Amino acid sequence: MSFTEFINEALANPVLLITAVLTIGVILVNGWTDAPNAIATCVSTRCLRPRTAIAMAAVFNFAGVFVMTMLSKSVAETIYNMVDFHGDTHDAIIALCAAMAAIVLWAVLAWRYGIPTSESHALIAGLSGAAIALQGNFSGINASEWIKVIYGLVLSTVLGFALGWVFAKITELLFKNVKRSKANVFFTGAETFGAAFMAFMHGAQDGQKFIGVFLLGLALSNGQAEAGVQSIPIWLMVLCSLVMALGTSVGGMRIIKAVGMDMVKLEKYQGFSADLAGALCLLISSLGGLPVSTTHTKTTAMMGVGAAKRVSSVNWAVVKEMVYTWVLTFPGCGLIGFLMAKLFLAVL
Repeated sequence: MSFTEFINEALANPVLLITAVLTIGVILVNGWTDAPNAIATCVSTRCLRPRTAIAMAAVFNFAGVFVMTMLSKSVAETIYNMVDFHGDTHDAIIALCAAMAAIVLWAVLAWRYGIPTSESHALIAGLSGAAIALQGNFSGINASEWIKVIYGLVLSTVLGFALGWVFAKITELLFKNVKRSKANVFFTGAETFGAAFMAFMHGAQDGQKFIGVFLLGLALSNGQAEAGVQSIPIWLMVLCSLVMALGTSVGGMRIIKAVGMDMVKLEKYQGFSADLAGALCLLISSLGGLPVSTTHTKTTAMMGVGAAKRVSSVNWAVVKEMVYTWVLTFPGCGLIGFLMAKLFLAVL
């Protein structure tokens, strides 16, 4: 479907239009909450100005979606197949819209308090809650796909921290005899590369997740419950990247401050180590089709980098707040998705 065909169909089909608007709303708040993590370190260490970093993130988000989709659509397929919206497509599209509304509500609340919640986990939780409400039981959950979320959660936490620690130690060893002034010049460029790599992998991961939801909404609004992920149009990749960048430019600084400045203060070489560790963890997950959280991956990589210097360099009070939010995301956003789906189904 071309962009012109989509616009014409959306204008002629109010259900599709509402679904598209709500999905775009979720992508926008992802730009507030998740996307800033990719560029948090390069901004906090003053390698790039915020506007420059946001523009770079938009370009590499698109590149990540485009290239990874050419290699594998497995992340989009996992999200598409994770929950069961089969049956009456009218009720299914209402439940999907309720899930999108719940995700936006959860993300805005987290952003309001400057907590970098995982939009990926909010997406999964909201969709799951709505699917349970639609089906009336847990048959709305595809356990074989959902288990990938657990694998991804463990991977992003353990591997992100471990790679951050290892890369920081290796970097310190390699540059221990280099003058700080020369090292800073090198790492200004290196961290710019690392931030671009992180933005690329954020697009590869989160871009595919929201594209999967967008395609699900498109299929349901056309009365198709089992269309699957056939092909992803380029205009949808561009739209996803631009909306994420808009969200980051509107509200991203609050999250950049929480992650890049409050949690742990990093030097340029540490920022590069964290970006490289986080991006590699995301690459491994994407190639394996595991839907992981960019927020979890980047923040745990930063914790590993900070701990490599000394454990006390990490502000564990800020970390504790993040962990509480991460733990609450699945039951909290899932419950909101369930309740909103019940409400929407009863009213509409």
